[in-house]
Amino acid sequence: MTRASPRPNLAIGAYRHLKRDIIRGVYAPGEKLRMSDLKTRYDLGVGPMREALSQLVSERLVTAVSQRGYRVAEMSIKELEDLYDARAQLEGLVLELAIARGGDDWEAQILAKAHALNKVVEVHSADDMLDIWDARHQAFHGAIAAGCDSPHLLQTRAWLFDQAERYRHLWLCQTVFSTEALDAKRREHAALTDAILARDAATACTMMREHLMTPVPIIKEVLREQGLV
Repeated sequence: MTRASPRPNLAIGAYRHLKRDIIRGVYAPGEKLRMSDLKTRYDLGVGPMREALSQLVSERLVTAVSQRGYRVAEMSIKELEDLYDARAQLEGLVLELAIARGGDDWEAQILAKAHALNKVVEVHSADDMLDIWDARHQAFHGAIAAGCDSPHLLQTRAWLFDQAERYRHLWLCQTVFSTEALDAKRREHAALTDAILARDAATACTMMREHLMTPVPIIKEVLREQGLV
């Protein structure tokens, strides 16, 4: 019996690790991604690394330079503003549909995810804190969006989220490690949840769009402070 080739799994692993490192700023915007360095860091051959890089090119996190290899995609204020505006507009539409279509189970999921987000407890490291809060934050917003019952809208939402993830990480680092910022987010989430459960679509959608746009000034400041734009 012939064993299946492990290459696809190796490529997937390379993609996940490299994507995480790009999002977390291990590689700076515009930095050249040298194949020799990547092979050493991830302990993988050229094949899996090329497949990972090709996938990240399609996701616009990496750019392919003709005859010159690969570079991390640049970041910009213009891209930040466009991505967040698109996300805020789409999230408002998705929420409007979810309020119209969601049932009791949808409401229950929102309450459960909101409770879990508010119960993030002390963890062993800063990275754990960031990962756990972010995962629960995504789950809360994902539970809200799920009520729209539109796979195509949810797919577009997920794509925009991926495109914005490098920018989001800068905001997360400013938020998750600040008690004041986290308290402000808890209040926003509580007010948003109340408006959703009251089925007040106009108020909830306005709040959602404003909520999605609040990170933009913070991210702009960090981008400038870190010399990323």
